Amino acid sequence: MAQANILFFRACLALLAMPIYLLSFLGIWEPFCKKIFFPFFLEKFSAVHERKTKKHKEELFRNLSDFRSPSGELKLLEIGTGLGANFQFYPPGCKVTCTDINPNFQKSLSKRMNKNQHIHYERFLVAAGEDLHQVPSGSVDAVICTLVLCSVHNVNATLKEVLRVLRPGGAFYFLEHVAADHSSWKYFWQQIYHPTWKLVFDGCCLTREIWKNLEQANFSEVKLQHISVMLPWTPIQPHIIGYAVK
Repeated sequence: MAQANILFFRACLALLAMPIYLLSFLGIWEPFCKKIFFPFFLEKFSAVHERKTKKHKEELFRNLSDFRSPSGELKLLEIGTGLGANFQFYPPGCKVTCTDINPNFQKSLSKRMNKNQHIHYERFLVAAGEDLHQVPSGSVDAVICTLVLCSVHNVNATLKEVLRVLRPGGAFYFLEHVAADHSSWKYFWQQIYHPTWKLVFDGCCLTREIWKNLEQANFSEVKLQHISVMLPWTPIQPHIIGYAVK
């Protein structure tokens, strides 16, 4: 019965979003989304999400400096940098390599870089999380990934790349929205929204249980916490936050 209800509401939502489905069928939506819609949406959404998660991020990144290399340097790699929402939390003098699969963020990203001159920006790479071949193995002290694992094609492959580029003893920092408890109404609505949400928001998946991927990856230690971010009228309130050590 529940599955029938989910399918019914999914069909209703798809009907409302029919113009976008049609544009997708014609091959128009994806380039428009990547170049215009999603960067615009992300800029507006990020402002809200940043306010809601600022204290969480301050606590999360508080010990970043502890992962400096023996030489005293702190080299960071950020996967899915987007608009650079995390720059303000990075320690002064650290060296950051930014990556994103979507090159259309670079204009807004430059503005954020200019506001955060306390860190050194090494380079920007157009790269997917599953393929960071431009980054040498064992070359970074920490990898940062926030609101990205929801949209990568393969979470496990991305985590494998994270482990490859991290030096021994380096850390992977994450903050991701995830699937709600399966017995909750939140999860019921996540299942309804999922197909249309994924299409509209550039591959963003609502029902991934990313904590399981992290726990099954070959990290020596995983410190993970489930939290709820108050984003009313959205299906992405459940989050996980923490870091994992190689």
